[in-house]
Amino acid sequence: MIRPRKMKQIEMTVLERDIDRVIEFLGNRGIMQFSEKASSIEEHSSEEDEDDVDETRVNAERTSAHTRENLEKLKTVATYLEVELPTELEKAAHLPAKEEEELCDQIVDTVNAVSRAEHEKSLERQKIEATLTESRAFANLNVPFKELDQLSYLTLRVGRLDPQNREEMQETLTDRVVIVPLDDERVLAAASRRGRFVLDSELKKRSFIPIAIPEGYKGIPEELLASLENRMKQADRELQNIAEQKVRLHNEYEKPLKALTSSYLMVTQVEKLKARLVSTKSVYMLSGWVPADAIIDLVDGLSKLTEGRVAVRAFAPEEVKSIKNGTEKVPVSLKHGRFVEGFEPMVFSYGAPLYGTIDPTPFVAVFFTLFFGIMFGDVGQGFVLFLIGLLIAKKKLKIQLLSMNYARPLIFIGIASMIMGILYGSVFANETLLEKPIEAITGAITGHPVSHIIHLMPDRNNLGKLFAFFGFSIGIGVILNSMGLLLNIVNQYLLKNYEKAFFSKTGLAGLLFFWYAIFIAVRIILGGHFVTPDVLGLAIPVFCIFFGPVIWNLISGRRPIVKEGLFAFIIEGVVEILETVSSYISSTVSFLRVGAFALSHTVLSFIIFSLAELVEEGSSFGPLFSLAIVIFGNLVIILLEGMIVAIQVVRLQYYEFFSKFFTETGVAFAPFRFRREV
Repeated sequence: MIRPRKMKQIEMTVLERDIDRVIEFLGNRGIMQFSEKASSIEEHSSEEDEDDVDETRVNAERTSAHTRENLEKLKTVATYLEVELPTELEKAAHLPAKEEEELCDQIVDTVNAVSRAEHEKSLERQKIEATLTESRAFANLNVPFKELDQLSYLTLRVGRLDPQNREEMQETLTDRVVIVPLDDERVLAAASRRGRFVLDSELKKRSFIPIAIPEGYKGIPEELLASLENRMKQADRELQNIAEQKVRLHNEYEKPLKALTSSYLMVTQVEKLKARLVSTKSVYMLSGWVPADAIIDLVDGLSKLTEGRVAVRAFAPEEVKSIKNGTEKVPVSLKHGRFVEGFEPMVFSYGAPLYGTIDPTPFVAVFFTLFFGIMFGDVGQGFVLFLIGLLIAKKKLKIQLLSMNYARPLIFIGIASMIMGILYGSVFANETLLEKPIEAITGAITGHPVSHIIHLMPDRNNLGKLFAFFGFSIGIGVILNSMGLLLNIVNQYLLKNYEKAFFSKTGLAGLLFFWYAIFIAVRIILGGHFVTPDVLGLAIPVFCIFFGPVIWNLISGRRPIVKEGLFAFIIEGVVEILETVSSYISSTVSFLRVGAFALSHTVLSFIIFSLAELVEEGSSFGPLFSLAIVIFGNLVIILLEGMIVAIQVVRLQYYEFFSKFFTETGVAFAPFRFRREV
């Protein structure tokens, strides 16, 4: 398409029961750019409406709080299971239903139970380990057993305890006490120093009868140490089981966790949008821009989704009040094939074209590809760019500085470089590999075989061809400059800015001046002379540029004819003429860089192979060093020179092409969508 897609503003009335599904429908398709409106309907004066708004806000806040709570729970669970959650919606994301809510609760409860068990078991093991460590430290000391009761950590009690009471006590105190049976009746109970009061209290409840330790008995009983070691091993086994269970839960819950997170992220975005919409308790009003060719499908989809419970009205831009009074611009949406579409980001990085004007993207795609191919012509190096673009497009390769937006341009500039490489006869900077095939092909076609169709290396035999190539570069510049001027003339005419379309330096007068100046230059180069009628051919467009405002004021009936006074008018006119001449000369000569970079690319390739040949002859390892130089040299060309050439081509597009017609930028179409475009 040579012009942006036609847009229409639509207004939709949606019932409260359907609003979530309608927003989900719109967000998944990325088809509607919402207008900025108030987040409430305070302009409605009825108390009933105000009550509806308050209730709607309360419900929205309740939903948001519940969503945030669930997201935090899922984040906690994912952190415990070492699952990386998505930061934006996955493709299959949908608003959570009852089943998703139940699944979320189930996952959270299951994982939290395992987490608590792991925490409790870890604490138990730490306490057992501390007890065992201190017990071992004093096991072989020549100290009476009684004195061990005064240790900083351990509290020891020895006595008689009924076996049934013993089990109950162990269940009650769990890991806070260690009970070691000495025989059928007697036990040794150990607890931390801080737990001695609890220990004594529980023993007293269960009719514990202390027994006297024989005078002089030394050390800690072996039964206590063995019991503690067994408890340690048991705790380690239980912790290992929990670790294995975590792995199973990770594998089982990884996908559900990501899906649930996407669902609740969708809820968050839906609620943010709903907060901006005009609404009552039962009805929401949605307003925004939609491409005209998508409205039928949009209405059909919404009608099926809501079973007809939606009302849609569409308005042309000229019917919208904010467009007529100039407070809003119609968003611009472009629709292209695969080749041109890849260059849209380059255009929008400079600015969006105004709605209703000519879309420059097809011209950018053609000229960018052509210029890059001319300046970077090499079959092998072009193939590398082509391959990188293809791998990025197929998602087989990820390069931080190159997103999916660059995949298609890389593919096409790679193809252009390969084509120009065939014309230059260059493969990975080698200009001899293709000589025989090219001689065979050119001989069969023309009867005069040549080794290079275009030979850029400067020597005495091909200086004429070299100058012709630079002339070709200038010719391309003339075409691109002319295209920019023609686009500006058409755009200004479509926008009804007739003065700029006909009498400005970038309008019809400037174009005629530029063309006639080029015509004179070509005639002189070919052996002609400057003739008297040439003065008239240049003077008429210069006159129109100089007196353009006056002429248009006379035609349109505007007064005063000279707004700022005669002196200011003359100064402005002189400056405008000087700027017109200088800008056309500089913008035309600027395209010499196309030929210059093509030549520098060839010279750099020649230097690489000259160095490789010198190294190869210098030592027994020469062939290996030579190959290393060729590989390294090609990498330098692909990375460094490739980047420089790309920058130069972008510069030519921005300064020599866009500057002719991008006098005012539009607004890019930014439809509401849940996922960023890749």
